[in-house]
Amino acid sequence: MTSLPAPGAKKLGLVIDLDICVGCHACAVHCKEWNAPLSDLDPYGAEPDGVWLNRVHSFEVEDEGCGRMVHFPRSCLHCAEPACVTVCPTGASYKRAEDGIVLVNEDLCIGCKLCSWACPYGAREFDVDAGVMKKCTLCIDRIYNEAMEPAARVPACVATCPASARHFGDFNDPQSNVSRLTAERGGYDLMPELGYRPTNKYLPPRARRTSAPQAELPEASGGFLGWLDKLLGG
Repeated sequence: MTSLPAPGAKKLGLVIDLDICVGCHACAVHCKEWNAPLSDLDPYGAEPDGVWLNRVHSFEVEDEGCGRMVHFPRSCLHCAEPACVTVCPTGASYKRAEDGIVLVNEDLCIGCKLCSWACPYGAREFDVDAGVMKKCTLCIDRIYNEAMEPAARVPACVATCPASARHFGDFNDPQSNVSRLTAERGGYDLMPELGYRPTNKYLPPRARRTSAPQAELPEASGGFLGWLDKLLGG
């Protein structure tokens, strides 16, 4: 049993804290488990392949001569202006008015992959077995499932994160956890210069405390954006 909000009432999304993500991949594994079936091709062979709606990339970054690991989870950002929806020739990709979630109607998808080419975040996956494109749904079958306990009505990746690095909520509510974290920690849009206005935000890593004096990371216009450019190969 589900209960949907009125159109425009919500703007649902994630906040991901890069400061405490430990790169354990629990979010990716639980995502794949919850959203089964997703294709797995030759998983123990020389060239394994398959569909993962949530991925975690790990990078070693040099900061003021010191190295540190940054783990960067990546999934659909549910953009306000999603390029994947614009290019879809059949209308299979669409953005819901009631909560802003971007979805794929698999009955209309022809597997042309235009959406994957248009998405600059690499968030689209082609399921070879099903012949259609797939993506993060924010687990709509969980978040609106009134048969589940209220505390469990969050995406699978949020429910399973052992470090509590992932947060889910309504960005249209200024008092929600995601709105407050974004305001307090300087939550960042991935590649804002592209103009797609992603809903999901990333919280920048904090400067590490060491026994020796260490410069604080500059504000978003310097240090973190510089880090982000390096992470993304810019």
